[in-house]
Amino acid sequence: MYIGSRVARKEDRRLVTGRGRFVDDVNLPGQLAAAFVRSYIARGQIAGIDTAAAEALPGVHAVYTGADLNGDAGPMYHSLFGPNVPQFPQRPMAVTSVEFVGDPVAIVVADSRYIAEDAAELVEVRYEPLPPILHSVWFPLHVGISLLGDAVFALAFSASVLYLIQERRLKAHRGRGKLGPLPSLETLDRVSHTCLVWGLVLLTFGVVSGIVWAHVVWSNRPWMSDPKILFTLLVWLLYVVLLQGRMTAGWRGRWAAQLTIAGFLVIVFSLVGVNVLGIGIHGQAY
Repeated sequence: MYIGSRVARKEDRRLVTGRGRFVDDVNLPGQLAAAFVRSYIARGQIAGIDTAAAEALPGVHAVYTGADLNGDAGPMYHSLFGPNVPQFPQRPMAVTSVEFVGDPVAIVVADSRYIAEDAAELVEVRYEPLPPILHSVWFPLHVGISLLGDAVFALAFSASVLYLIQERRLKAHRGRGKLGPLPSLETLDRVSHTCLVWGLVLLTFGVVSGIVWAHVVWSNRPWMSDPKILFTLLVWLLYVVLLQGRMTAGWRGRWAAQLTIAGFLVIVFSLVGVNVLGIGIHGQAY
């Protein structure tokens, strides 16, 4: 079998010869048809829905909106991991806002598909358009500050790793080794501490800017329980405790280096693991 060679049709002769049977070919007694009214804008608030003209069309049995049906319909999960993985559920139909072109707003039930489609054109939906999510000054500010903070924490992580290596060298009375001469333990500890201070400042600004942005674009979603946010708050708390311990309890050396490394590993997991697994709002956006 080579690319371009002729392939004999075996299983779909009836399909290509017009003898197939599809869902639209099914016609049962009392069967009704449905057509969706979908958003033509990418993002906006729903100011009102007028279904009177559609309901008055002969052959139309009902016109339902999200407010009518969402209470009886279960949430949908777009992730392959299912509802057991922390993520935000998708509502079947839009109620107060639309979030993409084609977002279903209403459904018309009629005697035939033709009547349903005609009635769907008569449903009047008033939108208040909103700017695209990524067209916000908070987005580059949040991402830029967060990445800069992660870079500073990476420097603190590197200094802490070198601290542990240098400490082991000194205890074992070894020479330079493959890494060559390293700074003194005092210098490495000071560099790690300085990077932690500035990294925490940047992380704090990143969290605040992210909260402001999330409140604007994800106001109708449970973004506070997003795994990415929870891991970030865990890192922030860990480094606050570490810096507080250095100032009040005199935490230095190996203990401080190990906590610094642990905090950065959490950052790496939140950056890579959450995105790769597609968990939560941040993971699905990735």
